[in-house]
Amino acid sequence: MSRRFTSTKGITLLGGGEMAPERLALALSHAPDLVAVDSGADHALAQGLMPQLVLGDLDSISAAGRAAIAPERLWHTPSQDSTDFDKALDVVRAPVILALGFTGARLDHTLAGMSTLLRNPQARVVVDAGVDLCFLAPPRLRLALPPGSRLSLFPMAPVRCESAGLIWPTTGLAFDPEGMIGTSNAVAEGVVTLEPERAAMLVLLPVASLEAVLEGLRQAPVWPAPARAR
Repeated sequence: MSRRFTSTKGITLLGGGEMAPERLALALSHAPDLVAVDSGADHALAQGLMPQLVLGDLDSISAAGRAAIAPERLWHTPSQDSTDFDKALDVVRAPVILALGFTGARLDHTLAGMSTLLRNPQARVVVDAGVDLCFLAPPRLRLALPPGSRLSLFPMAPVRCESAGLIWPTTGLAFDPEGMIGTSNAVAEGVVTLEPERAAMLVLLPVASLEAVLEGLRQAPVWPAPARAR
């Protein structure tokens, strides 16, 4: 993909899954550049919003939605080897990307979205699932959170993750999706720090943590991009 869409403020990436309008409005307040993926354009138009770009294989956007969007804003990116979420992250660049409509009733779509995070470790992407936020832990992360806040860690591959500020410390543990996982941990103190050894640990928090997550990610280093994404 030679074309790029770059934002200096932040991108709200809108998929075709269900989402609450208030979550979309909140995302746009933090990441004001709206990019829709396929039928996500219909969601945007239904809210009176015009995407700056619509991309994907464009097989599920409605005829009315396609007609309402200027042709130069429609980027057809056909491929059966990657999801539309993958295609979007191959095209867009921003300090932070808030992704909505990539989870929901279809569990296969949700799992595919988590896999996409792993394949794009260089991007600061936060998936808003309506109840929880999910993102790939960067090499070092500092989060200021209220004591008692739920914070789950889920390994997508074998990985160790040093931590401080959690009720159940993780330093020294060997996480593995077939063994040790870290669901339903909680904040013991006001600040949590995480240092995974590799780009393989997902962090899940309640949606009320969005501002703290964005602040932490903005200050965190990022993983190197895979060779295909450079």
